[in-house]
Amino acid sequence: MTAIRLAHFSDPHLSFTPRLSPAQRFSKRQLSVWSWAKNRGKAQQGALLSALVADVQAHAPDAVLISGDIVNFSLPGEFPAAADWLASLGPEHRVSVVPGNHDALVAVPEEQGLGLWRRWMSNDDGSESWPYVREREDIALIGVNSALPTPPLLASGRIGEAQLAALEARLRELGERGLCRVVMLHHPPAAGAIGKRKALVDASGFRAVIERAGAELVLHGHSRDPRFDRLRGPRGHLPCLGLPSASAEPGAHDAGARWQQLSVQRAGQGWRLQQAVRLWLPRQATFVSAGTYVFTLDRQVA
Repeated sequence: MTAIRLAHFSDPHLSFTPRLSPAQRFSKRQLSVWSWAKNRGKAQQGALLSALVADVQAHAPDAVLISGDIVNFSLPGEFPAAADWLASLGPEHRVSVVPGNHDALVAVPEEQGLGLWRRWMSNDDGSESWPYVREREDIALIGVNSALPTPPLLASGRIGEAQLAALEARLRELGERGLCRVVMLHHPPAAGAIGKRKALVDASGFRAVIERAGAELVLHGHSRDPRFDRLRGPRGHLPCLGLPSASAEPGAHDAGARWQQLSVQRAGQGWRLQQAVRLWLPRQATFVSAGTYVFTLDRQVA
């Protein structure tokens, strides 16, 4: 099997000038606007994100994976603009997305919000479900939705019992077929990965599903630092890799933009994963290699 190359980045936070109506000011959006003006808006750079996308495309991956926080304020004007941006990344069957907390900051009608992104959050046959599954040769990408509106000052996530049950069923089915299962969600699922205010509320439930049904790799965003954690599977541990914002200059509030190319190929009864990290250097205004790491992924089947 030839290696399948997956480009993963997260939290692009597409630039958008917020103009809130009086009604919108009496919502969580106003807090997000203040936070943007004070910190995030200074760190997030549209030109940097464009440079990242150009670097990704220069490496010609087989698929592009984005683990949430496409927008900032969940304003109706952001969703169609983000859809245009997603379309610019390549054919929709090669670009896969899960939403983040900023994509679900407040409740937005489906037809004005996340419904506009369904082309990038659907099964291979075009049907809609959470989780969704996309198969690429011997790899199955499983997209999980952990985003939901939360009260002010919270950025937590929840998968929910129904989706967890569906996830376990799909993981078992795909594992029985011998596919390499790559699970993507926005919120970090590892214990202690992030503070309670921003945490995945049912992370223990997610970890229990992985331990029972298995997966070979988990990807996420949301953390302001790059992360490598290990999750327990039916036969040992599997890697859980997280990235900070794809559009952020390095500083006190973010480790700085980077993306990772993940090359996966069959190796004996398991899989060989090569992780190549591409890091933004502000002074040189370019992305450079920040290291290559190789993992042996055992088949995590019960």
